[in-house]
Amino acid sequence: MTIKTTTGGSVSSITGPTDSVPDTPASPDPSPSRRPWWRRWFTVTGTVGPLGIGVTMLWLSVIVLLPLAALTVTAFEDGIAGFWNAVTSPAALASLWVTVWVSVVVALVNVVMGTLIAWVLVRDEFPGKRVVNALIDLPFALPTIVASIVLLSLYGPNSPVDIHLNATQPGLIVALAFVTLPFVVRSVQPVLIETDREVEQAAASLGANNWTIFRRVVLPTLVPAIVSGAGLAFARAIGEYGSVVLIGGNIPRETQMTSQYIQQQIEIDRPVNAAAVSVALLAIAFVTLLVLRVLASRSQRREEQSA
Repeated sequence: MTIKTTTGGSVSSITGPTDSVPDTPASPDPSPSRRPWWRRWFTVTGTVGPLGIGVTMLWLSVIVLLPLAALTVTAFEDGIAGFWNAVTSPAALASLWVTVWVSVVVALVNVVMGTLIAWVLVRDEFPGKRVVNALIDLPFALPTIVASIVLLSLYGPNSPVDIHLNATQPGLIVALAFVTLPFVVRSVQPVLIETDREVEQAAASLGANNWTIFRRVVLPTLVPAIVSGAGLAFARAIGEYGSVVLIGGNIPRETQMTSQYIQQQIEIDRPVNAAAVSVALLAIAFVTLLVLRVLASRSQRREEQSA
């Protein structure tokens, strides 16, 4: 260590031992050529490597892209005019209208009941809570045709509760509400768990009632999760087949879902028409999921800006 001092205009320096310890340089990461082969293929600066990307793209191509490409090619075998005629035929439009209408109603029902169920499961304690929480996921594990059989025996012509929903749109709504129940519940639950209760307590101390607290404090936090769950429920409902095949009745222009119309076209040997309507249904689901993605991104940006 060197210390410079000034005395009467002259500068002198004092040199003494230093007790500082020089920094030990970190051992450099081995060059890519000296890494094991599995690290070179699977990691590139901490991210997925070429082999991981290749396996992912291959799997998505086999499972998603190739079937969609084959379906699209089949749908346009008769050209754009043939595709348009198949999609805009009266029977196809009627099935699409019934499907979209019923699915929208089911999504709205899930918004209310799914949010309420999530609230009860998170905020309340009652006997059998774990059993109820496990039952929410039952529609994911239960074959949907089983649900249709159960609903038909319960609300069919020989209903033990004297409620007859067979071959009616309310029957479709009940069936689709059963298979789409978990989406809103499982979307809202984590948000409710992470919600800061102190803000609600502060609002209550200022004189706000329970409804005002929910509407002004809790609901704005839950809206993105509710919208996401409702969109997923809608996308699932428009493509559902098993749960509505029996209780729906498959009545054209009344209770015939698009999935049932597609099966009907295949049975009468019109695969091009079936593929065309399938592409239209896929387009509706894709637009729904795309809108959800955009809304989620905007909501995340707002939260980051507010933070």
